Amino acid sequence: MNGGAAVEPELQILPVAGLGEVHPGDDLSQMLGDAIAGSPSGLLDGDVLVLCQKVVSKAEGRVVELSEVEVSDEAAAFASRFDKDAALVELAMREAVEILRMQDGHLITATAKGFVAANSGIDRSNQAEAGQVTLLPLDSDASARALRERLQSRFKVECALLISDTFGRPWRMGQVDVAIGAAGLEVLDDFQGREDWKGRPLEHTLIAVADQLCAAAGLLMGKAAGVPAVLIRGFAYQRSAGSDASQLLRPRENDLFR
Repeated sequence: MNGGAAVEPELQILPVAGLGEVHPGDDLSQMLGDAIAGSPSGLLDGDVLVLCQKVVSKAEGRVVELSEVEVSDEAAAFASRFDKDAALVELAMREAVEILRMQDGHLITATAKGFVAANSGIDRSNQAEAGQVTLLPLDSDASARALRERLQSRFKVECALLISDTFGRPWRMGQVDVAIGAAGLEVLDDFQGREDWKGRPLEHTLIAVADQLCAAAGLLMGKAAGVPAVLIRGFAYQRSAGSDASQLLRPRENDLFR
């Protein structure tokens, strides 16, 4: 007996099994819907579906055979100096709108959508063939919106959908999963003007809600787990039709690391 004490809400992180291997041209929303329909959790109003970038990129045909990449002299020289794959370096340079660092074997770039990442976010893990890599989606926010609309129509619920990818951080060691695409929720929660538990006003706290949700989902996904989709249930997010992952990008004029 709890003597009538309030019950705290329970947060659940649930893997979506049964998605299977995704190939270019596959109907990802249909595959996701079938996997969710066959799972015990289903899809409920207020759920957040977190989907790893790789399956989105594969379905959208953002897969490249390294053997077919024509390598420039600049990419070849960098790769030779630091024992890198020349084709991978070439692709990273092509995907970049700005090269921020190209030294000591590190290639840090900014992509057309504003993401700052190693090798333009190109990923060679968990590919169907050894010589393949996936590029980031051309517009991951648009991908998130389209997938969310299809799933909401099928299951007659209102949910949020996030596309996650693993990024490093300039001020901390290790990588975490962050949101590169979002639909259906406010990606940021501004605490300015609220009070802390001692009654002191908060001035600067801006919580990256979408990134926190992706990091939580990443605990189940993992590079070797083979779980590309995760449901988060019980999180009281602020619903929004207009917020997306582009709002998580720090404006260039405020970026002290460039």
